[in-house]
Amino acid sequence: MVSRMERHRPYGPYERYVKRPLDAVVSLFGLILCSPVFLVIGLLVKARLGSPVIFSQERPGLNGKIFKLYKFRTMTQERGEDGKLLPDKDRLTDFGKLLRRSSLDELPELVNILAGDMSFVGPRPLLVSYLSRYDSRQAHRHDVRPGLTGLAQTRGRNGLSWEKRFEYDVAYVEKITFAGDMKIIFDTIAVVVKGTGINSGTSVTMEEFKGGEKGD
Repeated sequence: MVSRMERHRPYGPYERYVKRPLDAVVSLFGLILCSPVFLVIGLLVKARLGSPVIFSQERPGLNGKIFKLYKFRTMTQERGEDGKLLPDKDRLTDFGKLLRRSSLDELPELVNILAGDMSFVGPRPLLVSYLSRYDSRQAHRHDVRPGLTGLAQTRGRNGLSWEKRFEYDVAYVEKITFAGDMKIIFDTIAVVVKGTGINSGTSVTMEEFKGGEKGD
């Protein structure tokens, strides 16, 4: 197994010098150009799902540093008689499913990209509780900034097993190129248009990652 303590070495000039500045510039223009879309979606979320319009949650980013991820809400706040939130499948409305299927719920992550917490392409940011569950190789997914989309999202999204997702994540981290990023972006567009891989097959999102045996 590759040691998690090894310092990540950028694959080439694109990763070292170009990727982050390009992310910042494109995300800024994206926020400006998409501002009318933000307004319309925000009003629809407010009317159909209530407040707050923006869902935020702490996620681990580069080197495991915690940041707050922003997305449009896709679920209601409905609770059972015991006061606890109902299961995801009961709170996910048709409107919420549409936002997820089109990936429009991800638009607020442009703010995360501009702030430097995320990149357009990289391993998707998962839950903080997963940090202690990765083996030494899987942990390398945090050697780079998490992405709005990634290699795993073009190869099956939530339809993949956790092990296969992490294989794709680490494969991406090991060889980051401009051509590779462009291919992932265009492949992501095709996946979104087809609407495939949104559910895991047994869940409306993805089952919890329980972890596996730890490597050295």
